Amino acid sequence: MAWPVETGVFALGDLPVERGGVIRDAGLAWQTHGTLAPSRDNVIVYPCSYGATHETQDWLIGPDGVLDPERWFVVIPDMFGNGLSSSPSTDPDYPSLVTMADNVHAQYRLLTEAFGITQAHAACGFSMGAGQAYHWAALYPDFVQRAIVVCGSARTSLHNRVFLSGLLGILEAAPEHLGDGRFGAEPVAANRAFAHVYAGWG
Repeated sequence: MAWPVETGVFALGDLPVERGGVIRDAGLAWQTHGTLAPSRDNVIVYPCSYGATHETQDWLIGPDGVLDPERWFVVIPDMFGNGLSSSPSTDPDYPSLVTMADNVHAQYRLLTEAFGITQAHAACGFSMGAGQAYHWAALYPDFVQRAIVVCGSARTSLHNRVFLSGLLGILEAAPEHLGDGRFGAEPVAANRAFAHVYAGWG
């Protein structure tokens, strides 16, 4: 890429989560695009959508695009559980539920503690990233000036909950499922069924 790109993992220590439990030695993976202005006022936080990582979410970033790295300092924090940030696959005592708010609180620490940022121009997200953008606006209204919400909702509808619980049911029915979101091996057949159902929605 023709602009500066950096990656890292921000150490959060032992991180209590809002629904109970602690992410031990929590790490929040991240990637940045562009250059932080001396005034630190060109920041856009761009949380990951469901299933995405910073490696797959950079398609909106480019010169003259929505997220132009020649103008903005774009920070992509990876969600907990996505395999790059702390996840159940790497922590046997991982909490049973980590919320969007838990993610946004950790992202706030990343921006303020790691980068010394005191205000973000916007929180921008798609789908589950949009949910996090809503959380940014609600939890840190004096920090984030704008929320750019694409294909997201402030509250998950009953219809969407049923859809998501159906997908979860596919994974939990796999013979490889051990309980508490853990698997003894990759659930190949269940992943295919999951993808088949999801493809209809895509």
